[in-house]
Amino acid sequence: MDAAKQAIELRGLTKDFPLAEKGRYLRAVDDLTISIKENTVFGLLGPNGSGKSTTIRMLLGLSAPSRGEVRVFGKEPRDASVRARIGYLPDAPYYHKFLSGRELMRFFGKLLGMEKSKREARSVELLERFGLGDAMDRKLGSYSKGMLQRLGFAQALIADPDVLVLDEPTAGVDPVGAAEVGEFVLDLKAQGKTVLFCSHLLTQVQDLCDEVGVLNKGRLLASGRIEDLLKPADAGTLKVSGLSEKTRSELEEVVRRSGGELTPGKQDLEELFRTLVSEDEGQAR
Repeated sequence: MDAAKQAIELRGLTKDFPLAEKGRYLRAVDDLTISIKENTVFGLLGPNGSGKSTTIRMLLGLSAPSRGEVRVFGKEPRDASVRARIGYLPDAPYYHKFLSGRELMRFFGKLLGMEKSKREARSVELLERFGLGDAMDRKLGSYSKGMLQRLGFAQALIADPDVLVLDEPTAGVDPVGAAEVGEFVLDLKAQGKTVLFCSHLLTQVQDLCDEVGVLNKGRLLASGRIEDLLKPADAGTLKVSGLSEKTRSELEEVVRRSGGELTPGKQDLEELFRTLVSEDEGQAR
């Protein structure tokens, strides 16, 4: 695999948290190895408590791994040159309500060392792009949940990063807002960005992501391109919804006489996810 084309590499990543009892620990991430190519939308999936957020914190350099390593464009995430290339939207962003949208953008731009003129222009550009142009000078306390979510995308993009880490960007957002998130992600890919996308909306993940990784209890259960993971259903059966056995047989006969062919359906991502996690839980008992 050509390392030069990898945006993110997690190698044997392990994170242990010590417990109150001496010598005991909780393993949140267990020997995780994932490679994410540049200009890829990668879905990191798993039930609550599977280690996704812990993995993201190590990827961002906010938490040190107990073992293993993280590389972003070949460097450690705590390297200042790498940090400037990563944008992050947390799952529950909190912003000071007394700030305006424009002031918040200025603040993040200054944290990233952007020149005043550049961060001013970039702030206005992004706020207008995400439909907040008329509200940029209003206090954040007056923003709706959807507006705050769009503001989160804007702040994550303030320094025009090459990698975007989106942790549950559709949490608490209505269907219209969720659709907007999907459009934002596709737009980012069109710009050549690499996106790490965590979401429980598996139908949306299937539509947006090129590759996925499924975690449970800190372990990687499966990883790869979605079309490779979603194998055809059992080729010896035909999935039919709402038809009796007699009707199904008649349908098969009609298709055969007409020279056609019935092909089995494919799993969807939600079915694959449930199967992998259920089997893993079963093995653990």
